[in-house]
Amino acid sequence: MLSLDIPQSPTNTEFVQTNRILVVEDEDLIREMVVLALEEEGYEVLTATDGQTALNLIQNNESSSGGVTFDLIVLDLMLPQVNGLDICRLLRYKGQIIPILILSAKASETDRVLGLEVGADDYITKPFSTRELVARCRALLRRHRYNTMNQMPVLQYREIALFPQECRVTVRGEEVNLSPKEFRILELFMSYPRRVWSRDQLITQVWEADFLGDTKTVDVHIRWLREKLEKDPSQPEYIITIRGFGYRFG
Repeated sequence: MLSLDIPQSPTNTEFVQTNRILVVEDEDLIREMVVLALEEEGYEVLTATDGQTALNLIQNNESSSGGVTFDLIVLDLMLPQVNGLDICRLLRYKGQIIPILILSAKASETDRVLGLEVGADDYITKPFSTRELVARCRALLRRHRYNTMNQMPVLQYREIALFPQECRVTVRGEEVNLSPKEFRILELFMSYPRRVWSRDQLITQVWEADFLGDTKTVDVHIRWLREKLEKDPSQPEYIITIRGFGYRFG
């Protein structure tokens, strides 16, 4: 039997989140208990009773939020219309990294291994304890949050893409070779688009204690960057000179 042992209030304020969790479960009693347990912990919970509705919710939330859908999916396997395994496969095929916790009556080792192999992050069999379910949800959300924080995003502006972790830049789909100083200047520019940087500020941010010389060094590196980024370096579209002040990106 399902053990309903929901704590009356969150036991640790560290885990009180506004994370959005999608619960996909066709059995009314189980779905209601899971929702109650998660809402008691402060999570925002949406539900679906079949696989197609779940996929529609994920797609609709992705469209309306510009790519941000749910922070976690609690997913039954034996669902009407589209089963849980197919949902896992489809989300991973599309590159979705939403953590997925399978909640299923299919308890054999083969079923658990299959669920994990098609893309689930964790697997709980029925009957289950809601206390354990909440703890596993916390762990998955914490792990996902940590991984997300440690992934430096790609910086993109029009036809330029900068990959910080790879020290790589592409322009109009073609990779360009930048020197370390050129890369750091461009990374600074793209991190703060439309901000005006003086030569002294660029020297402080990019050269730091390595700098020996005068501010004309900045102008030389800007000219080299323009030659690699701009279609017409004499009429720059990306790195703009602001006379009397310095340079602006975008």
